[in-house]
Formats: sequence, structure tokens, C-alpha cells
Amino acid sequence: MEEIKFVHLSEIDEDAIIELMNNEEVGKSLPLLQAGFSRTDCKVFVKAKARLWKEHGFGPWAFVIEGEFAGWGGIQPEQGEADFALVLHPDFWGWGRKIFKKIKTHAFGEMGLESMTILFPPTRTNSRAIMRYGFVEDGQMEVDGEIFLKFRLHKS
Repeated sequence: MEEIKFVHLSEIDEDAIIELMNNEEVGKSLPLLQAGFSRTDCKVFVKAKARLWKEHGFGPWAFVIEGEFAGWGGIQPEQGEADFALVLHPDFWGWGRKIFKKIKTHAFGEMGLESMTILFPPTRTNSRAIMRYGFVEDGQMEVDGEIFLKFRLHKS
């Protein structure tokens, strides 16, 4: 049995998504979620992510690890870029590398991307970790009024 499954967010219980998004440790990395994450926010979020799949043919997945919802992420469109996102519950933080490798293989293989970006809030201090994966600094991007540091990973 595969230890990491990628499924659509709509397949995940809303309470599990709400708990993840309201987790204090997770919130430190998500400046766009300052006001908390309600049941209504969850419905809007899941619909928006499903719309990305419908309109672009790709979007984020939910990650199920050993039968438990661990988080969400993947490649999603962001201002004309293919952007990598990864939001994991703290109980699953050690799984990030395995998830990233699967997504990278998918992005540069099946999707045929030449590069992908990742956005970090300036308050995040561990950007060196993604540089070990080959990401390089690539300026800044504003999303919903928040400034993010942008890093890029090229296929080659």
C-alpha cells in the first residue's frame, strides 16, 4: 500500500481541513490566514481549489499519509506561474521531502514544466532549506496585499 496518497481536497472531511488551517504552528507560515479559518472559509477554499483543477487542469491535492489527512499542496497557478505549495500538519512535518519529490517528478515529468516557484513570507526564516533543493531567489510577489519572497526551481 502506498504510504502517501494524493486526493482531491473535496474528499477530506471539512473538520480536518479546518483544524489544520487553524493550527497555531501552521498559522505562523500562512500570513493570509490572520483571521482564522471558519466552516464558511473551508467551503470557499475547497471550491476555489476545485475550480483551479477545472480551469487549469491542475491544482493542489490533499495528502493522506497512512490513512490520515496530513495537509495539502502541490502545483497551483499563481499569477501566471506554476507555484509549489505545501501546508502540513505539524504531526507530519517530517514528510515534506517525500511529498516534494513526488510533486517535483510530476511537475517536470507529466506536467512538462520548465520551472516552478515557491512563495515564502519574509517572516519565514528557513528559506535556506528550499535552496538545498535547488530553488534560487527570484524576487518578490504580492498576493492579496501580502509580500512574499519568490524562489524558483528550474527543471535542468
